Amino acid sequence: MDIARLSNEFKVFAEAECKGSSILYEYLSNQIAGDTDLLTLSSFAREGQPVPNLFFGAVQYLLHKGVEHSLSDYYSSMVEHPKNYKESFSHLKDFCFHYREEIISLLKEKLVQTNEVKRCGYLYPVFSYVYNKTHKPFALIEIGTSAGFQLLWDQYSYTYQTEIIYGNRQSDLRIQSKVKGNNFPKLYMESPPVTHRIGIDLHINDAANDEDALWLKSLIWPEHEARRELFNHAINCLTQNKHKIEFIEGDGVECLPKIAEQISNDAVLCVFHTHVANQLPEAMKYKLLDTIKKSGEKRDIFHIYNNIWDGKLHLDYFMKQIEYKNVVGETDAHGRWFTWNL
Repeated sequence: MDIARLSNEFKVFAEAECKGSSILYEYLSNQIAGDTDLLTLSSFAREGQPVPNLFFGAVQYLLHKGVEHSLSDYYSSMVEHPKNYKESFSHLKDFCFHYREEIISLLKEKLVQTNEVKRCGYLYPVFSYVYNKTHKPFALIEIGTSAGFQLLWDQYSYTYQTEIIYGNRQSDLRIQSKVKGNNFPKLYMESPPVTHRIGIDLHINDAANDEDALWLKSLIWPEHEARRELFNHAINCLTQNKHKIEFIEGDGVECLPKIAEQISNDAVLCVFHTHVANQLPEAMKYKLLDTIKKSGEKRDIFHIYNNIWDGKLHLDYFMKQIEYKNVVGETDAHGRWFTWNL
């Protein structure tokens, strides 16, 4: 990988993603951006992977595995009272020097498959919108499903700035999200019905497997304790509902046409993915959109996504062979808030 490009990637990560969310990662990212040794180390990441996320995931994974090092004293995920982040970089450098080979192995092996269940906070309004148009149960296909948390969006409960509870009000998993701006979505009090849940990924993370669960946990940023709590609830929910999901290991874009053909028209076909398309080569993005279009020539199909061309949440769909393109709005990467334009 080009070192100058990697340096810029860490700078953008610090400013656009970490600022206001993780002071530790913001500080370390800016320091790494000017450090040739750590940029060279991070260059072992697989092509197409978001390098900063993968690098920090690898480091935190080793700390969670029990590697003893002074770096852990700066992680609120490791200690109750972390030390001042401004003193952390030299410890990161030392950590990477001593565990260079282990980090390289993880960078080559692992994928960034952050399974952020709180993103369902903005998916629930979109599914409500689609159901209001179709009044059909959903056949869900998620590309880049990771462990499948988002395929169970109808099993969670939701609140949006009030005490009103939407979705599955009996659920132990409560997602709180904020709607910014003047527009508020029309929400169904109870979750719309789902008939099919199909999750596709190059590697399916089994949340019941300690290794997979630890890697997913390591992708959660150190200061985000609430995300870790939701993650644990999501694992419990998945354990109880895993029989409802069909997992397929493979290339989601390549698998999509054959899977879509097997879904009855009694259900509305809904393909969705969040924070996945940025890992696709440009040619695969066009192929995915072309696949959706070809399917839309035969049946109604809805496509919910971000990060193909921009970070906004999109809803494109075909109904009665007529194409519609909508920008749902802006979203926080971890589902804390969203805007609503529909």
